[in-house]
Amino acid sequence: MSQEQWSAVDRYLTDTLVPSDAALDAALAASAAAGLPPINVAPNQGKLLHLLARIQGARTILEIGTLGGYSTIWLARALPAVGRLITLESEPKHAEVARANLDRAGLANIVELRLGRALDTLPKLAAEGRGPFDLIFIDADKPSNPDYFAWALKLSRRGSVIVIDNVVRKGAIIDPESADPSVQGVRRLNKLLATERRVSATAIQTVGSKGYDGLAIVLVTEGP
Repeated sequence: MSQEQWSAVDRYLTDTLVPSDAALDAALAASAAAGLPPINVAPNQGKLLHLLARIQGARTILEIGTLGGYSTIWLARALPAVGRLITLESEPKHAEVARANLDRAGLANIVELRLGRALDTLPKLAAEGRGPFDLIFIDADKPSNPDYFAWALKLSRRGSVIVIDNVVRKGAIIDPESADPSVQGVRRLNKLLATERRVSATAIQTVGSKGYDGLAIVLVTEGP
């Protein structure tokens, strides 16, 4: 198996099951034109997030890591008319692009984008009484994953779902001596998931147009 074949299969699955969408296509094009890193979720992964939110019956969603708003659009579209999504982004340029993409998608009245370091913003959300959130998607800097998860748990309820992206790192997570801060961040996260009595979690490996990685899915089984 090769990256070329993984990408070809992703194209086939996307062409078959994820129809082209003007707002989503425009979000990707605008992000690329602005020079944002091409690290957004793949279209079939975006639809997976959308379906998970719908299966969950989510009315409130928290996203940690906005980038250009591509995954934000997928998640926000899963919400009912009274639903709300808060997305956190630390880079002003990314936030500017994301806001334009969300406006174009007609989601400005559903999505609240907060600019700033997530570890500064998350305590403010808690202090404001925002939450608990029905679904939380974590896709930001990996060294901070343990801290993001700790805050996600504080902002959850029994039955909340937490999804964490990029938890395999091309298989590097099996190396306890890795010097990569992202790998060590994921390894610390996995230890938390294994020992935290209030959650039940699993992780799966994925291959596709974004390479070899994976995601964790966490069910909160007890309240804070």
